[in-house]
Amino acid sequence: MKTFRERLKSDEPIVYDGGFGSQLFAREIELTNSALANELHPAAVISIHSDYIRAGAAAIGTNTFVVSPLHLQMAGRDKSDAQRLTRLAVRHAKTAVAQSEKELYIAGSVGPSPGAIEADSGDTTFGIANADVREAHKLVIHTLAEEGVDFLCLETMFSAKEAAIAVDIARETHLPTAVNMTYKWTKERRTGKVIYRTDWGHSAADLLQMLASGEFSRGVSLLDCVDIIGLNCGAESRRAEHSGMPYAITGTQQLHAALAETGIHGKRMMAYPNAGMPKLDENHKTVYTQTPTEMASYISLLIEAGAYLIGGCCGTTPEHIKAFREIVDSFVHA
Repeated sequence: MKTFRERLKSDEPIVYDGGFGSQLFAREIELTNSALANELHPAAVISIHSDYIRAGAAAIGTNTFVVSPLHLQMAGRDKSDAQRLTRLAVRHAKTAVAQSEKELYIAGSVGPSPGAIEADSGDTTFGIANADVREAHKLVIHTLAEEGVDFLCLETMFSAKEAAIAVDIARETHLPTAVNMTYKWTKERRTGKVIYRTDWGHSAADLLQMLASGEFSRGVSLLDCVDIIGLNCGAESRRAEHSGMPYAITGTQQLHAALAETGIHGKRMMAYPNAGMPKLDENHKTVYTQTPTEMASYISLLIEAGAYLIGGCCGTTPEHIKAFREIVDSFVHA
């Protein structure tokens, strides 16, 4: 089996998995922190991975999105639980891969801190201290590396500054690293141009500038430490035309333009949006508006926009990933 970095040299797109947390909810597993499922519901964790593998995912993410000590403390758990739960998560993913008897890659999922960080808020009165953020990311990232993930997937990042801190730690592992921000629709008043920005106002261009600046890496540019740059999730609640797959396509186009304008070449792009907008059904349960067929109909456009790793986030089921796989296969073999 090729290493993940070797696989990135192939032009054939990689199908990623879908929403893990929403699959836990579908099994009526509702916890104060989804990482606790690694300990409390191990069979369900393995089952979710297995469902995505059977659907055609070639890479799966560990159930560690909120395993950070900062998140666990909010759930009333001791921060010392973070390392143990991280190790369990990787082992569950490896079990699912072994049971499938397929060649797959495992991504170590690294989510954002639970709130603003000091670097963005300006102090520790409203923000989490930079040192605490760095320490939490270091514990999770190094544990993921020690357990043998194939690459690191920093995801749902709202802050380009926090992303830079996490990348600075990730480079210590020498693992291939993906950085994914989550954006919302914004419009420039002066030009009327639509630009995707995070809740902290950071665009794709801002992320590239922050990585290059060396502000959180002792003056060293982090651009060469990132193999994949992309977007995921997407929290629009009012604009259907900027939710789900349309969001992924527009965001990928903007990222592609930002890379070109900065003169950066050779980066793979990743896109895994929500399955449209979340709504409550008659039973007051969250459902998502984009069906597998609808989302899959956009895959060709997403690939043409430059996406290489393609999957889904919240609400994206194994049925969605199966539909994605079929389109990707037909696109490759056309």
